[in-house]
Amino acid sequence: MSPSFPWQRTAQGANLLGSDGHLAATIFEEITVLAARHGAINLGQGFPDTDGPEFMARAAAENIMGDHNQYAPGAGIAELRMAIAAHQERFYGLSPAPDTEVVVSTGATEAIAASVLALVNPGDEVVTFEPFYDSYGATIALAGGIHRTVPLRAPDFQPDPADLERIVTDNTRMILLNNPHNPTGTVFGRDVLEHLVELAIRHDAIIVSDEVYEHLTFGSPHIPVASIDGAWDRTISISSAGKTFSFTGWKVGWATGPAELIAAVRTVKQFLTYSSGPAYQPAVARALELPDSYFADFAADLGDRGRQLADGLEAAGMTVYRPRGTYFVVADVAPLGFDDAADLARRMPEAIGVAGIPLSVFCHEEGAQATRTLMRFAFCKQRDILTEATRRLAGLPQAQLT
Repeated sequence: MSPSFPWQRTAQGANLLGSDGHLAATIFEEITVLAARHGAINLGQGFPDTDGPEFMARAAAENIMGDHNQYAPGAGIAELRMAIAAHQERFYGLSPAPDTEVVVSTGATEAIAASVLALVNPGDEVVTFEPFYDSYGATIALAGGIHRTVPLRAPDFQPDPADLERIVTDNTRMILLNNPHNPTGTVFGRDVLEHLVELAIRHDAIIVSDEVYEHLTFGSPHIPVASIDGAWDRTISISSAGKTFSFTGWKVGWATGPAELIAAVRTVKQFLTYSSGPAYQPAVARALELPDSYFADFAADLGDRGRQLADGLEAAGMTVYRPRGTYFVVADVAPLGFDDAADLARRMPEAIGVAGIPLSVFCHEEGAQATRTLMRFAFCKQRDILTEATRRLAGLPQAQLT
């Protein structure tokens, strides 16, 4: 009998073994391969098709040619930790101590994994919203945790307070929050965050808040949950340079929070990567000092591209749930006569030359049924690419899907 591994029991999007017992490709890899095979515009993966500020790239190149090629300190270089602390103070009025309350990670994904592995014991319950970023389910399973979900339903994808009261209990060890939210594009209101903090205090739960899209909101200011009264002492806030500065491949992330929790994250992190990105970290530190206008202009431009794609999806006949943040817009393909977005996603690259991701892969089985006709599209692409994508999408109702 072959061994059973915890990641085999996670959500569909994180299930690493196929029905034959061999390593299976994720839906993201599968759709990307199909997009490349058929020359399709890939709106499935959430990465920009242009690089970020040139001065960052030049700084990193100079660092590589200089003396920034050996291990960085495990907690991250002091310059970046100080810049992260200053960023939290500047934008949110939070004042983490750079030496004890900030740790640099290999992207936000490592910070999330280190937080869960450090603080969740086998049998502990971890609550996420559903749909959820696929690494959450895998990491919770690796820690031996029990994954509980609070559904987010169209059209606004805000949680029902009754669901929160029912699912967050004394058995809850951690609430793993993603705000702004991937894949739905929603931004949680202050009332939701205050309710989460009240529940965390009532049930003595830790909050881990994934805020990688913090600077990518459209008309809805980002509110870090750590800034809510009573939250700081039990909250780890996570972000990264990838989304804010369009250098997703650099994998420079960070976590901030009270010293005791950050020490736990650092303890696990040292056995994951120890450290990474010594040439990139100083460049990110400089970028965090950019004027407010950079962050505002970047979000405004991205929001305009989101509206461009949303308009095109609506013109194609889909019901569109316009995002308030992130790289993504969700659309319902049911009005076009399709009842299975996963099946459609596999056919679209060849049929019309556009790729998207079904929302069901971000859900457990029950949630997958509830999101069966929903699809996620990324709009962090050049405008001419989005124009061509919307032109192709307009032909979807007449496409021959074989």
